[in-house]
Amino acid sequence: MNTLTTTVRTPAVRRLRALARAELTLLGRNRGVVLTALMVPLSVPFSVRPALDGLDLEKHGVSVGAAMLTAAIGFSFLFAVYTALVNTYVARREELVLKRLRTGEISDTGILTGTALPALTLGLAQALVLCAGCAVLLHAGAPRAPYLTLLGLLAGLVLSAALAALTASFTPTVESGQVTALPLVLVSMTGSGIMFPTEAMPERLASVCELLPLSPAVRLVRAGWTGQLSAYEALGAAATALAWTVVAVFAVRRWFRWEPRR
Repeated sequence: MNTLTTTVRTPAVRRLRALARAELTLLGRNRGVVLTALMVPLSVPFSVRPALDGLDLEKHGVSVGAAMLTAAIGFSFLFAVYTALVNTYVARREELVLKRLRTGEISDTGILTGTALPALTLGLAQALVLCAGCAVLLHAGAPRAPYLTLLGLLAGLVLSAALAALTASFTPTVESGQVTALPLVLVSMTGSGIMFPTEAMPERLASVCELLPLSPAVRLVRAGWTGQLSAYEALGAAATALAWTVVAVFAVRRWFRWEPRR
């Protein structure tokens, strides 16, 4: 039984790897997307430093280093994964690549996953580098609950990819991808605790913002450094992230377009 299962799975894994390698090659050729994915998460957090200095973060148990680290990882979710994949999915659809892939043996889920793997790998690697760099350069220290940070990273990456596929469903052209992706980017930047920690928001506003799609992932990442999240709160954040992921995946299966929008 094990041998049969391995034999069946191996071709699927090979096709997934081949698709991921092809997408990685194409990603490397798109210098604009690569530059945005790499530079924005590294540079933008430092632009919010003056605003963070004006907040009494210590009162809420959040250091400036931890807040900037969370901002950097949040921007990685938005730009290295989300906006990059919106453009990728739309470009592959308009070029009829997705339509041709569906005629092969790889499943729809495999096509979307293989297309997303390079961006997800880039986002994960970037987040790990940011964690190490911010811990040393910004004196953020070591995470008090690293398992929460890891859980937040995985939740944020998976949900960002699913939301990218959903956004691509309603994006007519690659050029309009920046416009259709903008609402989620702006809402997440201001309300999900990326630019301003939700701990520093008014209680009622914070309770609403915590229900936004990327808020649970960002909250878990930050809690991994501060350690200020109870088991009940951590489970609640994880459940909210899972619920958003299920909704996004269902919507993608229902509305994703595989052929060009004419």
